[in-house]
Amino acid sequence: MMAAAAPVPRVPPGHYRFWQAARMEWIKLRTLRSTWWTLGITAAGSVAIGAAVGLGTKNAAGDLTNNALAGMVPGLLLAGVLGVLTMTSEYTSGMIRATLAAIPRRPAVLAAKAAVFGAVTLAVGEAAAFVSFFAGGATLGHGISAPTLGQPGVLRAVVLSGTSFCLIGLLGLGLGAIIRHTAAAAAVLIGGVYVAAQAIGAIVQAAAAYMPILIVGNSVSATKACAGAKQCPHFLSAWAGLGMLCLYAAAALVIGGWLLVRRDA
Repeated sequence: MMAAAAPVPRVPPGHYRFWQAARMEWIKLRTLRSTWWTLGITAAGSVAIGAAVGLGTKNAAGDLTNNALAGMVPGLLLAGVLGVLTMTSEYTSGMIRATLAAIPRRPAVLAAKAAVFGAVTLAVGEAAAFVSFFAGGATLGHGISAPTLGQPGVLRAVVLSGTSFCLIGLLGLGLGAIIRHTAAAAAVLIGGVYVAAQAIGAIVQAAAAYMPILIVGNSVSATKACAGAKQCPHFLSAWAGLGMLCLYAAAALVIGGWLLVRRDA
């Protein structure tokens, strides 16, 4: 006679630990087909743009690594919107009530979401950055030699570009927690990161260095210094730019966590 299977212990509501909350968030994330479709389309689009820019490159003196990573900039938009949806979809469906009933420690809920979503988008972002880099180099013509990861600043630019994919996604997650409405949060993300950043950078050149989208395009993914102060203001270094992106994401998550504790579900 076979022994009866031991019952699986159930965790009483309110007693979930962080890793259990993170496991719940992973199940939610991986069971949504839209998550993987969005990430797949974003990565494929980034690679395609990098390859297209490589085909059109005719100047070997330019920043070839930055050119190959050009597709990462528009890809950030979808990463940020996916971050918004990761948070706001629970409010739309009403699932947030069940989540907070099971895990009353609301900051732990947002921390678990950020950890799981951040890990997934970091992995996808790094994969997209490396494939874009090699695709952009492979399509170079006109006798231009492709850059290599061993050249100064190249590996750093590729790795930090993939990291920025994750950080903009976390910024979107934080905005989703603050605003709680998908369309409104996505509008703030797109308007703030893309439209307003470009406008502010054009009007106040000194502020351009601190705009998220310009940080990614001109600091994080660059391997050569800007040549012309009028056309290109003094941008931050790659590491300083990464620090600013971390600050943006952290600020959004902290404010979102603070509001999550103080508002009703």
